[in-house]
Amino acid sequence: MRNTRTAPLLAAGIAATLVSALTPATAFAAAEMSAAKDPLRQYTRQKLQWQRCDAGSPAAFRCATVKVPLDYGDPGGKKIDIAVSRLKASSAEERRGALLFNPGGPGAPGLNMPIDLEADLPGKVKGQYDLIGFDPRGVGQSSPVSCGLTADEMITDRPYRKGTFAKDVKWARTVADKCLAKGGDTLRNLTTRNTARDMDVIRAVLGEKKISYLGYSYGTYLGAVYAQMFPRRTDRFVLDSAADPARYGRGMFQEMAEGTEPAFTRWSRWTARRHTAYELGDTPAEVRRTFWHLVARADRRPIDFDGESLTGDGIRAERHRLFHVQAGAEWIAGLKKAAEGRKADGGEQAARGRKADPSGFSPEGAPGPAPSGFVRDVPPDNGDASAWAVLCADTRTWPRDPEQYRRDAIRDKARYPLFGDFASTIKPCAFWKPGSEPATTVNNKVGALILQNEWDPQTPLAAGRAMHRALRGSRMVTVSGGEGHGVYPFKSCADRSTTVYLTTGRLPARDLTCRAPETAPAEHTGG
Repeated sequence: MRNTRTAPLLAAGIAATLVSALTPATAFAAAEMSAAKDPLRQYTRQKLQWQRCDAGSPAAFRCATVKVPLDYGDPGGKKIDIAVSRLKASSAEERRGALLFNPGGPGAPGLNMPIDLEADLPGKVKGQYDLIGFDPRGVGQSSPVSCGLTADEMITDRPYRKGTFAKDVKWARTVADKCLAKGGDTLRNLTTRNTARDMDVIRAVLGEKKISYLGYSYGTYLGAVYAQMFPRRTDRFVLDSAADPARYGRGMFQEMAEGTEPAFTRWSRWTARRHTAYELGDTPAEVRRTFWHLVARADRRPIDFDGESLTGDGIRAERHRLFHVQAGAEWIAGLKKAAEGRKADGGEQAARGRKADPSGFSPEGAPGPAPSGFVRDVPPDNGDASAWAVLCADTRTWPRDPEQYRRDAIRDKARYPLFGDFASTIKPCAFWKPGSEPATTVNNKVGALILQNEWDPQTPLAAGRAMHRALRGSRMVTVSGGEGHGVYPFKSCADRSTTVYLTTGRLPARDLTCRAPETAPAEHTGG
């Protein structure tokens, strides 16, 4: 909702747009009254200057800059830029409105999403909607932030070990201190609620009464927050690979650890049935022993594999690979051969070259970097700086005592051996200055469609179900056997239901479950 605090006096240039017959004093008073009544008028009435985003992108792909207040509680104060892109609807007759995208993160740029998704989106969707991308505040081309972090300070996968915990506490404090020193009040305003307000300014500037939306991963939380704040401006919302709004923040990391253990069990069973191909064990228990033997061996002496030197913790950090059973089996088989001094075969070499689902949205066709011609240098640590800013400033539930993180990491490593300590150990949020306002409670009846793969490494199925419960007007489509992070429009069995919803507004009459194609058995190529 909009802040009703009276804004500072509008500039004389805005006052001059009032009826010319007014006396200067009367015009000034009228401008002050207008600002008090609608403090965001200067933002929602701005005219966009569209330009070609990049010489290498399609001519129809246009970009513009939207001005928004850094602090919506002080709309007359500092302004920041939001970079917005557009591909117009292909049918003027069928055009319905604007479909905004967000790729997740937080900290991921979304400016390029219209052209990255265009080839996969059905023609009916492209006919009805202007496809709108944007970089969230502080990200990419939208007044990008930096904390001046070094390469080592940008390493976020840090397992708990007794001998390194003090060093990790120092890392977390250093990141928080650097961000406070360089970002200060800017970073405390990089919140999901403010990004939702930015989306509403974009809606107004585009001349739309409502917006539709397709958001992935963290973007599902952003979409749910928008629906909570602006329910009457929410049209057709698709939340793909949904986060649990009640556990947003630290709980998201911990849900990853919880979801990894059943995925590991599934992977070990699948791999055991293919012992001839992978030679990792002919029972699930034997496959698990092989895996943990590799981890222990790599902790004693790192395994050189595909140009990397992997420790046991390094292997555990790649836990997302095991959600894709075939690719995971190929990767572990290659690691085993490397540890034994044998050469990996062709299939294993191919698996080495693809990293499944890093921490963010990454199906094939996923958003890439922002267009290089839309002209701003992005600091190398922008993704980390903006991600920590949002995660830490959004919620006030991060423990402040490092010993709490130590206890939780020890506990969760025992509960969830693959990733529990990574998820629960110290993070910069322990030392972060609180954000500008409390987190949002998501609990409403706004219509939405939630899409979820059964085997998603970033937002587990339980998280999608929790989002569904919070959005009481939603329907959910679950892809049984679906692997990976991101469902639509990537040739999933959920595509049809999603396209029907986007083009007609009809949600499924009930929650649906459809089945993904079976993962093909691997062919053994020797080695």
